[in-house]
Amino acid sequence: MSFVSIEEMKKQGLFIDNVRAQIEGKGLKACVFTLGCQQNEADSERMRGILKSLGYEITYKEDEADLLLVNTCAIREHAERRALSIVGRYKHYKTKNPDLIIGVCGCMTAQEHRIEHFKHSYHYVDFVFGTGTMYRLPEYVSNALNKGKRLFTIDPQAPEIAEGIPVVRESNYKAWVSIMYGCNNFCTYCIVPYVRGRERSRKMSDILEEIRGLASEGYHDITLLGQNVNSYGKDLEGSPTIADLLNEIAKIDGDFLIHLMTSHPKDASDKMIEALKNNPHCANCFHLPLQSGSDAILKKMNRHYDTERYLSIIDKLRENREDMVLTTDIIVGFPGETDEDFEKTIEIIKKVKYDSIFSFIYSRRKGTPADKMEDHISEEIKHKRYDRLCEVQNEIAHELNAKYMGKILRVLVDGKSKNNESVYTSRTEGGKIVHFESDKDYTGQFITLKISRTDTFALYGEIYKD
Repeated sequence: MSFVSIEEMKKQGLFIDNVRAQIEGKGLKACVFTLGCQQNEADSERMRGILKSLGYEITYKEDEADLLLVNTCAIREHAERRALSIVGRYKHYKTKNPDLIIGVCGCMTAQEHRIEHFKHSYHYVDFVFGTGTMYRLPEYVSNALNKGKRLFTIDPQAPEIAEGIPVVRESNYKAWVSIMYGCNNFCTYCIVPYVRGRERSRKMSDILEEIRGLASEGYHDITLLGQNVNSYGKDLEGSPTIADLLNEIAKIDGDFLIHLMTSHPKDASDKMIEALKNNPHCANCFHLPLQSGSDAILKKMNRHYDTERYLSIIDKLRENREDMVLTTDIIVGFPGETDEDFEKTIEIIKKVKYDSIFSFIYSRRKGTPADKMEDHISEEIKHKRYDRLCEVQNEIAHELNAKYMGKILRVLVDGKSKNNESVYTSRTEGGKIVHFESDKDYTGQFITLKISRTDTFALYGEIYKD
């Protein structure tokens, strides 16, 4: 594992000084538009931190920005089309303001053909870079301000980790903490290893320092991010594990919960499950993607586990925490999926009884092995199976939520409902949504509610006073 050198970071510091000197007192604003997953959200928070260090005021309104940055997603073709549409819209802003700086970054731009597309078809874009060179953002902005040549950076084969990047977090009580980047799994439907590179873990000391800082600032909800957090540390000296990291986090003082996103079943060890049990900060929920209940389809997906192994992990999670809230990912209509394969998925859903499922209809993704497979499923069949899966899961969710009736729960308040000023939304430790009415704003605080009503997708409660 290699990390960005001190010399390189000092070099970027000189670019920061250059930009600050040029824009000081001008009141310039920068906007980062984010598409995609939680990792992209975390990346955008760091890019906002860099832009703020350059002297820009952060805005979330595109039409008032002097610098626009689009953080793209490549997980599906639809995400790429949306990114292209957004960047296309920015041409009008550039026409109105020729000094406007426009940059494009993220997973989509880690693909060489996309870089060439931006270079030749979007002449108003000033710079393009992938996920592996985000720390060079000061250099890109400095070059654009000084009217240098347009920059198009191809991610290195072995991206480095840069520490010490400032962060502008969107929340003052919830935080993303990336513990690793990239992926080694090469699931046949997924583009991530090709656009984010191989797995690279942050040093445990850096992660712990970040979490200590968040805890001291009063953050209550911290999500550890990685494409596969269960494989954390394999590339580091001494090979620390996710279990080791969780055990160290347990020693940190503070009133906060830890969530993991995302875990891969092939690396879900007994030590990790034990660490979840013993760490008082670990929330009583776990997201474990299944993707399919058919061993034949799992093999075609290159998932490196079978349903027997998967179910054994579920059993151990529930043995350690009886109140464990379980969620999963399911792909419907993967190439070659038969009716029998799909029914096996339904069987596991009924057996496990997930609290919620993130289900996706398989869509072809250029650049992945699955795209070249035969026996692609028709859209009609995929949608019928998807509807059936949702119907089964909704019944299970309704049944599980009903068991919360009358319970007294500690929740973290997220804020006001968009539709009713007196209704607030909160989440339990396990991530279940709870709505409640209040004359007082408790956003960002833990409070206690008594559940008075339940339905399929949410719980409803009243403020509880002992």
